[in-house]
Amino acid sequence: MLLFLYGSLLDPKVLAQQSGEPRLARRLRPAVLPGHARRPLRGTPYPTLIRQACAVTEGALLRPSPAALRRLAAYEGAEYRLTPVRLLTPRGPVRARAWIAPRWRAG
Repeated sequence: MLLFLYGSLLDPKVLAQQSGEPRLARRLRPAVLPGHARRPLRGTPYPTLIRQACAVTEGALLRPSPAALRRLAAYEGAEYRLTPVRLLTPRGPVRARAWIAPRWRAG
């Protein structure tokens, strides 16, 4: 599964710690998500995404191992759901999934 990362998991140290794979950040590839804006998740220091015309969110594309995906899902927690998204990359459009909280949780 391809993941779009746009928050704390873009930090190589956080990604390594939470995924259990120290070199996983080397596989990050730039990507942008059109039509979505990054907003804080109410009551936390973490972001979520909301649909917003003309907005673009920068982030990175990643294909984690199944074990890393399970660990990352546990890190993201119950607030977020894996949601299908369509990204733009230097190689063209790509379908992936992003962890997004319900809109009412956006601050």
